[in-house]
Amino acid sequence: MTPAEQSAASRKICELAPIVPVIVVKEVAHAVPLATALVKGGLPALEVTLRSECALEAIRAMADVEGGVVGAGTLLTPADVKAAKAAGAKFGVSPGITDNLIKACADEGLPLLPGTATPSDVMKLLELGYDMVKFFPAETNGGAPALKNFGGPLPQMSFCPTGGINMGNARDYLSLKNVVCCGGSWVAPDKLVQTGDWAAIETLAREAAALTA
Repeated sequence: MTPAEQSAASRKICELAPIVPVIVVKEVAHAVPLATALVKGGLPALEVTLRSECALEAIRAMADVEGGVVGAGTLLTPADVKAAKAAGAKFGVSPGITDNLIKACADEGLPLLPGTATPSDVMKLLELGYDMVKFFPAETNGGAPALKNFGGPLPQMSFCPTGGINMGNARDYLSLKNVVCCGGSWVAPDKLVQTGDWAAIETLAREAAALTA
């Protein structure tokens, strides 16, 4: 799978909804009801970060949730890519970029949303064939004003900003021509997950799914 093919596939997933939930699953028992609530609320693309011991098992469980498209976040190494693909991930997300990670995604046929923070990152990925990437950490790196400025010299690139985004500032990003969607963790807060309040999470998802510029 070439970088251009990866980007095309990632873009289709990013276009499913304005927000991609960024999820940390601490207990496998939470995986299916959490995914179900988010999908029912209108957020089908789910990024499960590889930041817990049960993340891969959670991806495997969520992969069977009807209407969901489950991906693996925090991909750092080729081994992460292989494990994520084997668990059923339909896409991958990374905080940054390395040549080895890009090659692994190409070899495994896993669409990658690679992380960028600078114009140099963007230029390198454009050169390789990517035109859909992650901007991370968004708020720390200048937020929506920074991405707006990226659009001047680098109009070919589209972004999914992640990091510090919430209901209060998401529209600032979504109003930009070069932003397809945003990633956010606020739609699945740990407190609600731990108490199993799936109805409240579905409500948060509906509010996020309705976000527009």
